[in-house]
Amino acid sequence: MGCQAAKASRIIGVEVNPERFEKARLFGATECVNPRDHAKTIQEVLLDITSGGVDYALECVGSPVVMTSAFESTRDAWGTCVIVGWSESEAINIKVEKILMGRTLKGTYFGDWKSVEDVPKLVNDYMNEKLKLDEFITDQLPLEKINVAFDHLKKGKGSPLPA
Repeated sequence: MGCQAAKASRIIGVEVNPERFEKARLFGATECVNPRDHAKTIQEVLLDITSGGVDYALECVGSPVVMTSAFESTRDAWGTCVIVGWSESEAINIKVEKILMGRTLKGTYFGDWKSVEDVPKLVNDYMNEKLKLDEFITDQLPLEKINVAFDHLKKGKGSPLPA
């Protein structure tokens, strides 16, 4: 949604579960790529299909391997990778050469928004149907099944709710 709001013309979603492609397109992806469908690494696939790399990569999984892949999928000279996913104790593997070639690596927490100023704007956008949130819900479980919910989160599971 953020890429769409920023007027990105090409938004490539990377997802290992093809059942999520439809949801990705609902949120603004113009195309979807499954890394498991290719013999090359996902960063090589993205470099190929974009003729040199993406301008911006957003990593939202929290996996250092995915973080590294996202960074390496960016274009030399001006590509920017933003790490959104959370990992407390693991390191990512970035070659200094990639930074020296002009790529940028950033991290963000809460999207660099200021909660006091920006949360009311988000609420307003949601209330005016400019911000999709309900579409993120895949399951509703009672509190006593919170461990099941966390297990689903870790495994990337979730079933669409009936309309």
